[in-house]
Amino acid sequence: MAFSADELRVLRRALANALRPTPLPDEDVQDCLRLASSLDEAVGEAGRLRAFLLADLVRYRDALPGSVARYLELLQDALAAGYDPRPEDLAALRTQRGRPVAAALLERCHVLAERSVRARLAGRAVPTTAPAPRSRLLALPGGRAATTEPEKPKTPARPVPPSERPAPKPSEVFPPRRRPVPPSQQRAAG
Repeated sequence: MAFSADELRVLRRALANALRPTPLPDEDVQDCLRLASSLDEAVGEAGRLRAFLLADLVRYRDALPGSVARYLELLQDALAAGYDPRPEDLAALRTQRGRPVAAALLERCHVLAERSVRARLAGRAVPTTAPAPRSRLLALPGGRAATTEPEKPKTPARPVPPSERPAPKPSEVFPPRRRPVPPSQQRAAG
């Protein structure tokens, strides 16, 4: 996630205020609230993108063996992002273990799955890459004066159905393609 210069200034002011609490002007409080809202939106978008990519992985897994190259590529990307391999992934990799990439991924998935099972049996939570829900930023220490009335909670907005959400751009959904390395040219002696 990248911050703009304005967002960094807001973040710097908020951190400075956290270290040395002083009353904040309303404009700074509003800037902090806007930044928190932007972060919430970015986290939500990341969650939707992750769900889309995992659905894509399932779709390619279901289309095996015809989609083996793309499935292996998506699985590698998902594992790098912290995906916990499912039993279906292990079964799909076992059918493709004749391929060197699939065999290496199968070994890696076995290690990850075993680690996950051991952690669950030990009663520890398995770390996931899904972001933890964050509570809304409602007040900043030293922000608004204590004499003002607290705002009444707004009625929750209706959830936006999937048909009304803007469609993501292809560049947001699909990672850049890796260009295939051309085989080395060999000259025929003759």
